[in-house]
Order: sequence, then C-alpha cells, then structure tokens
Amino acid sequence: MAAAACLVASTFVFASDVNAASTSFDAKQEGGQIYINSKQVLAKIGGTGKYDSKTGKYIYTAKDQVPDVIDTVSPSVVGIIGRAEGGEELGGSDRYNLAHGTGVVIKSSGWIVTNAHVIDGLTEAVVVTSDGKSYKIVKSYSDPVSDIAIIKINAKSLKAAKFISSTEQTRVGETVIAIGTPVSFSLRNSATVGVVSGLNRAVNGSYRLIQSDTAINPGNSGGPLVNLKGEVVGINSMKFAALGVENTGFSIPAETVNYVIKHYFTYGEVKRASLGVELEESWSAIVGLPTEDPLTITSVLTKEAKKAGIKDGDELYSIAGKRVTSVIDINELLKSYLPGQKVKLLMQSGGDIVSRQVVLTQGETEVYSEEEESDF
Repeated sequence: MAAAACLVASTFVFASDVNAASTSFDAKQEGGQIYINSKQVLAKIGGTGKYDSKTGKYIYTAKDQVPDVIDTVSPSVVGIIGRAEGGEELGGSDRYNLAHGTGVVIKSSGWIVTNAHVIDGLTEAVVVTSDGKSYKIVKSYSDPVSDIAIIKINAKSLKAAKFISSTEQTRVGETVIAIGTPVSFSLRNSATVGVVSGLNRAVNGSYRLIQSDTAINPGNSGGPLVNLKGEVVGINSMKFAALGVENTGFSIPAETVNYVIKHYFTYGEVKRASLGVELEESWSAIVGLPTEDPLTITSVLTKEAKKAGIKDGDELYSIAGKRVTSVIDINELLKSYLPGQKVKLLMQSGGDIVSRQVVLTQGETEVYSEEEESDF
C-alpha cells in the first residue's frame, strides 16, 4: 500500500474540514491503524491533498464548496420579468409597471418551475437564461394552493437542476445557498448563503415549509435553495417582512415541488384530494403549541362526505391511522392520495368514537377562520 495513496483515518477529520454530511470510504486495518484511500476521499469530498515524504504527513486542503455549488447550479437559474397586473410588486415595480422573479430549469427542453405568485397576473413575460438569452413563455400552469407554477420556453439543451429526492436528510444548521434575482432584474443570479433555521414550518401556507436565514428579497421568489451537494432542497417563496425581523425566509420543500410537477405532467393539473369538509383547528394548533387536539367539522361540503355520515360538530382525530391536528397535517397526508380513493377517519360524533370511510373528492381542504391575517 503506497504511502502517498493512503491516509490514517484516526488523524483525518472530514466533516469539520469541509462542512459536509457524513460519508463512507473503503478502509483497511493494519497494525492498529485504519487506512483509507486518499484518491477516494478527494473524489467524494473534494479539495486537494499532497504527501510530504520528508515529514511523513499528508496535507489536505479543503475546497471552498460554496463557489463550486454556485457555478454548478447558476446555469439552471433564470430570471422572469413582465408587466405586473394592477402594479403588484413581486421583485419591485417601477414607472414601467414591471415586476420580476426567478425560476429553476427542470427539463432541458425548456420547462421551468417558479412560484405561482411570480407569474399570476404577469403579462408580456420574458425569461432570461444565465447566458443572457431571452425567451417568451409559451405555456404556463399555476397552482396557487402550493404557490408552485410551471412554465415552458422554446429552448433546448438547458441545464436542468437536480432536486433532492427527500428533505428527510436535511438538517437544521446545514449550509444552504439561495440563488435568484433580488430587488433589480440587473442583479440576476445573485447568491446568498445561510443555514437551515427550521423544518416543517406551518406558516401561511397549505403545506409545510423550510425556514432559512439566507437573505431572500423581493425577486428571489421562485429561485432555488440549494445544499452543498448542489441539490435543490426547496423553492424560495416568502419571508417575514416587518420592522425588527431579519433573515426569516421560507422555501417550499422539494417533495411538494415534485408533487406538483408530477401531477402536471401526468394529469395536466394537480388532482388534489380533499375530505370534502370545512375544518376548524384548535386554539393550540393555531398558535403553534404542541397539541393532540382534534379538528372540528364546521361544514360538510360534498355528497361523499355526507354519505359517509360526517356531520357538523364532529371531531377528526386521524386519517388512515395517522394522527392529524392541523389542516397542513391533512394536506401533507393527502398528497399520497387521488380523488376517488377511500380513506378511513377516526372521529368523535355525538360523544362516541366512530370510524368513517369517505370517498375523497377533488379540491382544497378548507379551514374555517374568523379573521385572515398575513405577516408577509
């Protein structure tokens, strides 16, 4: 085993040097030491290494991953600009009544994902790719419930971004990069760096969101939130904007983005399953306290729900054996179902715990609220 090709594992610290997630290497144990192949290490985590025969030491220099990730992902990021209906501000409007946002290439043939609120009401829209070429939008689909939209331009050989398969491996504190078009369209492909601040956030949306402290400004909407592997973990969507509030942004997780994309390319729309009832969350759920309180049925909206025996005032505890305490819990669970399928509900009705089987319908699960407020 050549000394220049080996490292003693006990003297080499990986994660702290390169800020990378844990990984594995082929190893061999000899004389109480564990040896790993240096070429394999460099191939997996990057950086450079050199063996000093005089000192008998292997010198590893970590590679700055952030610039490399930005170089890798930026060709997949586009700017979107057009005339805003009614002067609506997305990336900021001006005397020409223009507004802008960001998008991410998902297919080399010209398909791009962005936010619904970026393209809704936008006319004469133009997409500008990272190489400075401009294209008109020829097809578009908007899903305001998830705030995801898909658009098509007549372009070929675009570089599609890689989306993470699951955010289950995403960790709070993990370094992430936001790439987009903040404030001015001339600032396309700007990058900001931060960390994941929280996961599974329930804030003014239909699905759970990723919270990060990356600087997200008007115009970043629709752009990617990327990990150090160059994978898109979410689509930047909104932030808290108030005096004294800083760097509290939210991104739509890749799972929800992929859910909308898959439905669009399969059905031409999102076939969103619904229980067919209007629900009221408990006070604890509304304010964000840990709770196992059920949801209350305030109105039965469909014949399928009525046929299942669901009544106003019933309380909902679980769906398909899974406990639910908020409408977001229900929306996340129903992403695995289609309209027309059946699910079992555990409910309390008239003081008795009962099981109901309901046929799901297409639509949005509605939540009863006396007053709608927004901090965005």
